[in-house]
Amino acid sequence: MVTKTIFRKITKLHDDLELKINEVYDDDEDMVKVAEKSLLLIDESIRKLKEMISTHDFKNIAEEVFFFKKLKPRFIAKFIYYSKILEVESHKPNAGNKALKKYYEAEQEKLKTFYFEQAEFHSYYRREATYLDHKIFVRNSYDLKMKLSYGFYNFDTSFTTSHDHMIARFIASQQFDKYLKKQLENVSEDSSAKIMSPLVWSASKVGLIELVYALYQMRCFNGGNIELSEVIKFVEKSLDTDLGNFHKTIFEIRNRKQGPTKFLQLVSDHLSQHFKNTEGE
Repeated sequence: MVTKTIFRKITKLHDDLELKINEVYDDDEDMVKVAEKSLLLIDESIRKLKEMISTHDFKNIAEEVFFFKKLKPRFIAKFIYYSKILEVESHKPNAGNKALKKYYEAEQEKLKTFYFEQAEFHSYYRREATYLDHKIFVRNSYDLKMKLSYGFYNFDTSFTTSHDHMIARFIASQQFDKYLKKQLENVSEDSSAKIMSPLVWSASKVGLIELVYALYQMRCFNGGNIELSEVIKFVEKSLDTDLGNFHKTIFEIRNRKQGPTKFLQLVSDHLSQHFKNTEGE
């Protein structure tokens, strides 16, 4: 199978995984249960991913680097993220807000320690540098002068490079930091008064979901390091609306006969007509 075909299948695998995880959020608000169910889904997807790649020979280094630097970490990051949530939420103290605040703050300190220990490679990642990619994102190629994981020699070399796991940890840590901040807001003793938004969504809800999902797929929110359910919740709160079972709506949008971009096309046509009507003003 050619690499382009495999990459398309991987993209669909990831999109389907996100939709399934979003369904879990809709069915349950207990984060321990959400994490447990999500981990089962993620594990299944990673196993499929491994089947596709372990015996695949990339035509060139660029293809291999793209997979191990960009595609695989997105799956592994989800596994790390929900593993951390399961660990933290299942061990949190059954106490008041002060104790919970200290507990979540201690987790934030662990993240700071992690970033400090990985400062050099984190800088490489943040700067989107590429000069080491041929060594650290290609199978059976690594630089012993660089800081390697202690369990490096236990890795499956057909599905692992020396640093793709670290990219996944950076993505997961960024997302977990946002989760911790949200939990700290929830337990804050000095919660600020709710500010009502002056904006209310007055077009169709299906149109809003189509618009938000399009922006989400373009990685317009947090560089793509955020779950769709979080984006939807923010939009619902900001625009005082309830988008209901949005993952079902997305499935219907994807499969409708007139095409998946009905509302986006309407927006585009309307804006183009507006500019034509105002020419020369």
